[in-house]
Amino acid sequence: MKISILTATYNRENEIEKLYNSLIINNNSEIDFEWLIMDDGSTDNTKTKIKNFIEQKIIDIKYFYQENQGKMSAINKLMENVTGDICLTCDSDDYFSIGAFDIIKKYSSRLLEDETVYALAFLKSDADGKISGNEFPEDLHRTDEFTMYFREKMDGEKILVFDSKIRKQFKHEIEDGEKFVTEARMYHKMDEKYDVIGINKVIEIGDYKDDGYTKNYLKIYKENPKGFYNYFKEILGRDLAGVTIEKRRYIYKHYILFSVLSNQKNAILNVKGFMNKLIIAILWIPGKIATKKRFKES
Repeated sequence: MKISILTATYNRENEIEKLYNSLIINNNSEIDFEWLIMDDGSTDNTKTKIKNFIEQKIIDIKYFYQENQGKMSAINKLMENVTGDICLTCDSDDYFSIGAFDIIKKYSSRLLEDETVYALAFLKSDADGKISGNEFPEDLHRTDEFTMYFREKMDGEKILVFDSKIRKQFKHEIEDGEKFVTEARMYHKMDEKYDVIGINKVIEIGDYKDDGYTKNYLKIYKENPKGFYNYFKEILGRDLAGVTIEKRRYIYKHYILFSVLSNQKNAILNVKGFMNKLIIAILWIPGKIATKKRFKES
């Protein structure tokens, strides 16, 4: 079994060595792996830093470069070069826990020997050991990404380890002129044919940085509204049976938000289902006012 680790990086020369060192530590597990890095147009010394890693010849590193196009474009291109049986992404400011690859190997048969499973979902924690969000209700919890977050009240970041042959059938759909879209848009399409198995083991560690996506979500929303609009439009076309009231409010609120930000002219008519159209119509004016005010102040 071989693992492919995919990392998109931009100006992280002071962070990426922590990830490199965690891979060296996990190299002691004697599990074959490769580290694929896409430098997304860094203007610092990231290239030199990675060149030094490669020259040490401790682990298998493949370095690629593109003009700045965003994380999703970078990951799409890296997937074309994956040679591992399984693959996962790790941001350049995160790193692997000790023994992470042994944990992955332990459960790998659940992924590679079941054609109905596209990923194993593991936990992520911060450096103090605090888990992101909550744990799965049980180990080997079979579910899918949409059900996990919209029906089962899961929250927090989970680390998906993919069957590479299935993962290569999908890609992040990026709208013209945009650089970012939530990973969930692709996951929900994978959900239509395959499942996820949740495992209560931490394999990645990381904290949110001040210049990261989570800290700057309003800026990201404003610069990439079309992808988010289509994501929520696709959700409203799904069967929402069992989706919690709280999550339904979240869906309607954000559909209106991104309809306004992307200047959709027929946003209400574009929604599938009479009840969805009715609720969006009722919430449209207050939602539009709230969106304009929120982004005027940001």
